[in-house]
Amino acid sequence: MGKLFVVGIGPGGPDGMTIAARCALEAADIVVGYTKYVELALAAVPDAAHLATPMMHEVERCRLALSRAQSGEAVALVCSGDAGVYGMASPVLELAEDYPDVDVEVIAGATAAQSGSAVLGAPLAHDFAVVSLSDLLTPWEVIERRLAAVASADFCICLYNPRSRKRADRLSRAAKIMLEWKAPDTLCGWVRNIGREGQQSGMCRLSELGEFDADMFTTVFVGNADTKRIGGRMVTPRGYREIPCER
Repeated sequence: MGKLFVVGIGPGGPDGMTIAARCALEAADIVVGYTKYVELALAAVPDAAHLATPMMHEVERCRLALSRAQSGEAVALVCSGDAGVYGMASPVLELAEDYPDVDVEVIAGATAAQSGSAVLGAPLAHDFAVVSLSDLLTPWEVIERRLAAVASADFCICLYNPRSRKRADRLSRAAKIMLEWKAPDTLCGWVRNIGREGQQSGMCRLSELGEFDADMFTTVFVGNADTKRIGGRMVTPRGYREIPCER
């Protein structure tokens, strides 16, 4: 029986990978994935055999990995962040029934919500929701309903895929929806190129978010009514009534 590891490699470099992810990469006969993610994985296993495919070929990529595994190879299909959060675990498992001789193992990784939150401080320390603004696979009307639902409940919100050249207005439209439920001075944060060369981060108010020049490598964080700036960090209080003082 062949083996297919679906590996979330974390935010970027090898230092952001879990030990389990690195072990899976080392155990694989070949690493398969989108070109950029294969490049990031090879930083941990530079001598590994690899096969890269362009973006927008996700199903083809999954079938390729499953086919190689069914032929008897140990395959690592890599994706950034966590394999189960907007990653390849779902389509692989949907297709796996067609490849009964493949043992699929999903390897967790740190998704952008976690790694970006750590850069900013602790913006997701209380209940939060993650919403992708990409309407390639989800109708925009559905995204709007989800944004309104989580904003009206005052969740902290992490936004993936906030803007692209074809969808330049998505972040401003999302901000407008959230402003119907959240105060204009709600603290927001952003991180670009999380864990990679050129990492940048910053904070703004929700009233300013719609004009922020985000891109597909940016993750956006919107606080709840209690989120505040503490010592230059974005912090959402967990809700403890009493925090002991150091003596």
